[in-house]
Amino acid sequence: MTTRASFVSGLRLGVGPGAATFVLGVSFGAAATSAGWGPVLPILSSMFTFSGSAQFTLVTTLPTGTAAAAVVAALLINLRYLVMGIALNDSLRGGRWWRALQSQALVDASFVGAHQGGGRFDVARMVGMTVTQWTCWVAGTALGVGLRPDPDLLERLGGDVVFPAFFLLLALEEVRSPRAGVALVVGGTLSGLAMLVLDPGLALLAATAGAVVAAAPIRRRDRSDAGASR
Repeated sequence: MTTRASFVSGLRLGVGPGAATFVLGVSFGAAATSAGWGPVLPILSSMFTFSGSAQFTLVTTLPTGTAAAAVVAALLINLRYLVMGIALNDSLRGGRWWRALQSQALVDASFVGAHQGGGRFDVARMVGMTVTQWTCWVAGTALGVGLRPDPDLLERLGGDVVFPAFFLLLALEEVRSPRAGVALVVGGTLSGLAMLVLDPGLALLAATAGAVVAAAPIRRRDRSDAGASR
């Protein structure tokens, strides 16, 4: 598949997660406006940050804590991109600045959609998916700022479960082996227990320990070696 075809394919694949992103954008725009961000800052935040988890963390943390605490919480939530960026690195092509520009398209759904197995990623498809989702996120935020829907209305429409369901579907998409399934269960259990005593950012970091199960090397005994040892 050519780079252009991969990009167009990514645009189409991004429609599904883009729809969920649009609903979340409406919720964020309304929440940020109600929190006193004004009509412009929420839209600028969505354009240049484009991280629902970090933006919602800021909205919910700033009113009850210091700006430093809010920023630290947002950083902890987004530390997952460090691991994802390392996995993506070998699939990037071009010079340093071009590779850095491509990496800006790294978001959760695009990362999963671009995965080809064996540690390889279709970067053009990832960029296409991100373009669609970014457009939906900014458009949703602008609509939320303009309409300011009642939070109860979003809850009745299921907006409060879109984000968790979205990440659950991404995780299930990547479960392609028994060990991956075990890693998913371990990570989910750890995050659930950590949420009882830690903030969401630290709980998310605790959940990454489940990846150790999938990353552990498999010891296989070659038949020839087994025969020689008899």
